[in-house]
Amino acid sequence: MTDWETRAREHANDVNARIPEKWVIQGKIPTADEQRDVTGYIRQFLTAREIRITETEAIDIVANIASGTWKAKEVTEAFCHRAALAHQLVHCLHEIFFAAAISDAEKLDDYFERTGQTVGPLHGLPVSLKDQFHVRGVETTMGYVGWLGTFEGREGTGKEKVFESEMARELRNLGAVFYIKTSVPQTLVSGETFNNFIGYTNNPKNRHLSAGGSSGGEGALIALKGSPVGFGTDIAGSIRMPASANGIYGLKPSAYRLPYEGVATSLDGQNTIQSSIGPLAPCVGAMRLLLKNVLASKPWLYDPQVVELPYRDELEQCTRDLAKRRLVFGILDHDGVVTPHPPVARAMGLIRSAIEDLGHGVLEWKPPAHSRAVGILVNSLLYDGGQDVHKNFRLSGERIFPQITGLYGETPSDKQQNATDIAANNVLKREYQKEYLDYWNGTAEITGTGRPVDAWILPAAPFTAARPGRYDWYGYTAVTNVLDYTTAVVPVTTANKDIDLKNETYTALNDWDRKVWESYDAEIYDGAPVAVQIVGRRFEEEKILVLAEVLDEALGRANS
Repeated sequence: MTDWETRAREHANDVNARIPEKWVIQGKIPTADEQRDVTGYIRQFLTAREIRITETEAIDIVANIASGTWKAKEVTEAFCHRAALAHQLVHCLHEIFFAAAISDAEKLDDYFERTGQTVGPLHGLPVSLKDQFHVRGVETTMGYVGWLGTFEGREGTGKEKVFESEMARELRNLGAVFYIKTSVPQTLVSGETFNNFIGYTNNPKNRHLSAGGSSGGEGALIALKGSPVGFGTDIAGSIRMPASANGIYGLKPSAYRLPYEGVATSLDGQNTIQSSIGPLAPCVGAMRLLLKNVLASKPWLYDPQVVELPYRDELEQCTRDLAKRRLVFGILDHDGVVTPHPPVARAMGLIRSAIEDLGHGVLEWKPPAHSRAVGILVNSLLYDGGQDVHKNFRLSGERIFPQITGLYGETPSDKQQNATDIAANNVLKREYQKEYLDYWNGTAEITGTGRPVDAWILPAAPFTAARPGRYDWYGYTAVTNVLDYTTAVVPVTTANKDIDLKNETYTALNDWDRKVWESYDAEIYDGAPVAVQIVGRRFEEEKILVLAEVLDEALGRANS
């Protein structure tokens, strides 16, 4: 065994050893063929009280703690237990620090007992964090073996023991309890989650499939209700791909609505396409709870890049008022490059019909070609020829997964882009954004409301969730990163092998389309969640959360 393999194995064993023996699943864990969906299977290992707590929405959790009905400690212990089980079933955790979490929860309970007050609006709420966020006293590896025992690969700083990302600091001050950090793909640049610590994070609804990436551990954990709400990051779909794949909700805000200060990342300093932080949760209300309270902390006072934009109750109410009358949604069924799989096409039909049944309007969305946005984004990820990611691989000499070498090669490229090249790509982005904005504004002439379309809807991906090694098209998510538009994922249905049949006579449009179409197998995909994205303009997070609830309402009526 090589040195990096030994280090990776030892760290994984150390993390697993932090699971109390009483929470270790005894006997053989069934294979994916024996137990495809483990979202219900997990409940057999929990008490009735633990099930009740962990299957309660975040808003009600904080209400029960604030009223004294529940203790922060018992809530934390219940989620620690369920997270430990989730990890054993789908490999979704990088770091476990249950003892510290329970100690923090006990302090919150002591404070409440002494004062009769909570420390903040998230008092006692367990919050999971993707392993990009620094939490004091906890490793941050971001999937790199060479980052073990260092601060983002830099040794001897001591910073790794005391530093905390700005978002973590604010959440802690609001009363949140941290207990785990969730798995990511090495480099973060993948729609699947894999690394040399945990191997591969599987989809808990269908373990033949991926949990998505790069916030795949968050998606899988929340789908298994091992967390009531968590945070991920998104530069090409890394919140939305896992939310979609796991049948939960996700919100990609516009960049710098929430604080990114002190968060580890790849390609730091690449500013053409900016990553954003956002929540993933089992419901829209939990995402709003976190967004609203983090913004109330005035993060722009601590992160110089955050836009000074408090939560706007007036925008939320205005959207609710419009929804009582008539909204108009743009519908994009196909991005012009890759054809969605049958379950995804059916989901788009369901959402269209449900919206119309509510009395709202739809129109065909025919914007500037989304393929142009994909080119801009991919180009930005290759500015340095892979120098950053390969520098981190060289720290340990670890194995690089093929999903990464497909983009960055086995070694860095000698062809770094120069200032002229980067400036040209920035101009392309600006021109594309302007052209798209003009198209959107122009729809005011055809909506019949006097307004442009209120939001537009498209598939979250061409597939429900990728088969391992086959996440071959990012165009459905990447476009809104280039545009910097607020985007949310809303679950719609699940794949059904008896309905979602493959068209064996389909003729592919191009090589990307062929690869994606050939990956579809109705039997393999059966039972996988299917979702759509709803897109608003920049910094319309409050509006899009309301419209996500409108889609929920529409789907509820359609399925009643």
